[in-house]
Amino acid sequence: MVRAAFFLCIILVMALAPGGTAWSRCESYVPGARPQNAGRDIVGQDLDQIRERGFIEFAVYEDFPPYSWEEGGRPRGIDVEVGRLVAAALGVLPRFRFVAAGETVEDDLRNYVWKGAVVGGRVSNVMLHVPYSSEFACRVEQVVLTGQYFNESVAIAYSRESYPDAAPLPAYFRFDTVGVENDSIADFYLSGLANGQLLKNTRRYPTPAAAMAALAGGEVKAVMGARSQLEFALTPKLALHQPPLPGFAVGRWTLGVAVRHNYRPLAYAVDDAIRALAEDGRLRRIFEDYGLSFARAQW
Repeated sequence: MVRAAFFLCIILVMALAPGGTAWSRCESYVPGARPQNAGRDIVGQDLDQIRERGFIEFAVYEDFPPYSWEEGGRPRGIDVEVGRLVAAALGVLPRFRFVAAGETVEDDLRNYVWKGAVVGGRVSNVMLHVPYSSEFACRVEQVVLTGQYFNESVAIAYSRESYPDAAPLPAYFRFDTVGVENDSIADFYLSGLANGQLLKNTRRYPTPAAAMAALAGGEVKAVMGARSQLEFALTPKLALHQPPLPGFAVGRWTLGVAVRHNYRPLAYAVDDAIRALAEDGRLRRIFEDYGLSFARAQW
């Protein structure tokens, strides 16, 4: 499934590529409309109303392990655990709304945070797992991007049997098979590398989990994608590394939350709660409980 975080990275790659025009932050952006008035069934609730009613709703991506998915009707995942602890810090109960990823992260923010979808649209109080950059924040002024809690990065998982002496580099895939999630940042990167010489050996799968299952089954020799998703599916016969990526301007990105722009007190409260989780070690423990290494976002 296409993930909004990957599309943000593609945008950043194009924006930061060598030879492009250098802009100061927000210099080239023309402000758009900030909707102020909307029905109460469309906009979220402010912090006081959330506390009065006793619950907060988080939008999380569906079928997105290790971050958010449902198992036996029960929400699971890193983002779910983060949401539960944030709700506890605010003194309310958590509710989770599982949503589908759109074509771009801007679509997701419009549909789930500040406006609502055209058909049956409503928004949630907070959306988790939103990629952050200061340039991107200029373009989506209808929301506040805050609460950065994790740095994601691109990595390569590989078969120890196929590469007993040295971990594979992208150039190896001119000759060896590699799996990617279809239409992901890894797919776009490998497709454009070396004038398309890697295309014939690139195998596309609907999800990172499917690509990792193919790796475990010997269908491919390696898989490229988001480190956390690959690490979650590692087995003793597989390994993971992060090699240099030639021509790749952005191989790391920060994940945080989004709140509608006119609910800043809520955004501040959520940011404070997430900062406390990072500082007292609870955030790290969440990742470790899911078998992942933790890369803390820097404030």
